Amino acid sequence: MNWCGLLVSVRDAAEAAAAVAGGAAIIDVKEPRRGPLGAADPQTAAAVARMVGGRVPWTMACGDLADAERAAASTGARSLVAAVEAALDRQVPPPAAVKVGLAAAANTPWRPRLADLFAPLPAGVERVAVAYADWERAAAPPPAEVIAAAREAGCGAVLIDTFDKGAAGLFGCCGTDAAAAWVRAARAAGLRVAVAGRIAMGEIRGAWELGPDVVAVRSAVCFNGREGTVRAELVRRAVAIVPARAAVTAAPPAGVTLAGGRQ
Repeated sequence: MNWCGLLVSVRDAAEAAAAVAGGAAIIDVKEPRRGPLGAADPQTAAAVARMVGGRVPWTMACGDLADAERAAASTGARSLVAAVEAALDRQVPPPAAVKVGLAAAANTPWRPRLADLFAPLPAGVERVAVAYADWERAAAPPPAEVIAAAREAGCGAVLIDTFDKGAAGLFGCCGTDAAAAWVRAARAAGLRVAVAGRIAMGEIRGAWELGPDVVAVRSAVCFNGREGTVRAELVRRAVAIVPARAAVTAAPPAGVTLAGGRQ
């Protein structure tokens, strides 16, 4: 299974069913009311995993670094995904990837903290560091710093996203040239790269033209915006925009294994 294509973020199993029916390549579970990378409850994430089964990869948003550290500590487990895996049936695959942002981490020792957080994860779970295009607003390190440090932190991928979901989306926040430069830098570092950040339906083609492996959406495929409900017919429209060349241009960088060994 190719680790590329359109990713749809969902808040529950019903939305996951709509996204799968619409042809999403990857299902990401998050709670949008909890912030840009709001982590869903373990029971909700497990329900999404059971609904998705092995049909497509599923991933988890785990919040920003401080939130993820607190969540891991509160479970009494060494792994970010331990609580979810404990609720999964054995035949249900674990998350293909987990994402952690770096809001409020600027001017802190975030590099070793991120590495320590990711280290206990199972080998088949991809680590994804999130670089915020609006890093100043998020008090996060600049994307270039995140990209440069991602491999050392154990990451195989980076997500270029926006922190403030009430402000301009990715293109309005940083412009095409900056976003494209970050994608190129990630590829040069041997990383997978996804782009997100309130990408509208009419911007999906432009997002693919940046050259990522994954374009991630939520509000574009929801009725009533980001906190609305994912609709299968909107997912179909978004999937139809994915260029046929995406499966080729999104081939793994040299030396990079896809999450969970999926090819």
